[in-house]
Amino acid sequence: MDSATGSVTLDVVVTILRILIAVVFIGMGVNHFVPRSARTMAAMIPPWLRPDGRVTPLTLVYLTGVCEIAGGLGLLFPPTRIAAGIALVLFLACVFPANAYAAGRREKFGALAIPFWPRLVGQVVLAALVLVVAFL
Repeated sequence: MDSATGSVTLDVVVTILRILIAVVFIGMGVNHFVPRSARTMAAMIPPWLRPDGRVTPLTLVYLTGVCEIAGGLGLLFPPTRIAAGIALVLFLACVFPANAYAAGRREKFGALAIPFWPRLVGQVVLAALVLVVAFL
């Protein structure tokens, strides 16, 4: 295989991966607006991250849903791809405390309470993949 063919193959793989990651973020973002899911996600926000009544946990869930949708869409458009990738990595870091909080409460959150270390590894891998598809 010559370098031109390898480059085309890499481009195809990155494009497919970019579309898949974008669809995942868009789909998860839309899920933030499904009432039952939104209530569960709101309950996952640790008490120490809940502002003094200024912003409700449900409002934070809606805001993060918008961020996921915007980030997923942003990955699909070359002019916004890098900014969207960086924003999504920051987003993943920002929502991790809620995931960590839920990890310790399996009785309350069931399957959503992915244990801490697998969740952390998954978030890091997802962040790395987001950067790959944003910068390549």
